[in-house]
Amino acid sequence: MRIDILTVLPELLESPFNTSIVQRAKQKHIVEIHLHNIRDYSSDKHKRVDDYAFGGGAGMVLQIEPIHKCLEKLMSERNYDEILYMTPDGEQFKQTEANRLSLLENIIIICGHYKGIDHRIREQFVSKEISIGDFVITGGELAAAVVTDAVVRLLPGAMSDIASALSDSFQDNLLAPPVYTRPEVYNGWAVPEILLSGNTKEIEKWQLEQSLQRTQRLRPDLLD
Repeated sequence: MRIDILTVLPELLESPFNTSIVQRAKQKHIVEIHLHNIRDYSSDKHKRVDDYAFGGGAGMVLQIEPIHKCLEKLMSERNYDEILYMTPDGEQFKQTEANRLSLLENIIIICGHYKGIDHRIREQFVSKEISIGDFVITGGELAAAVVTDAVVRLLPGAMSDIASALSDSFQDNLLAPPVYTRPEVYNGWAVPEILLSGNTKEIEKWQLEQSLQRTQRLRPDLLD
């Protein structure tokens, strides 16, 4: 898989992509992640990429020209399955979408900044708009990092134990059951006996019951 990310702050994404599972996936050549500084495509001598919005209003808007030039270059080199735009007014990102994106080959992610990007980019190029929640952060970079991490960890070979990813919360529209490890008793707090029984069938039954109970209590909307 190849992921190209358009941003005005590439340095903000360097650390998340050079640690943990994402880093190992890159080292194994399971995924390529390329950061593109939108400023490199600006025709302004000061590399400015923002301007005031037509019609007035507070805040600056990322200009159409540098984003278009970057997209044009990338799209001339390969075909892209999706061009995503990170925005608070997009569709809320869920595990099912991470699963779908993990099956694709080439993805572009555009990171908004300031008051967003010139809407013509959204109209002409963006195939899907994604939000990580009903709140606003400084730019789309952290949101892009969240989406990238959620997708990359699902790629074959990215995790040493793929069963771990398949048992995560939301994979079956349920929250994951509680998990415990050694010691069996700590400060008088004991691990549930069923988990020490070695009875796989009963353990799986208990885990499902716990998942259902936790989902009903914490996220009943998932059961609707």
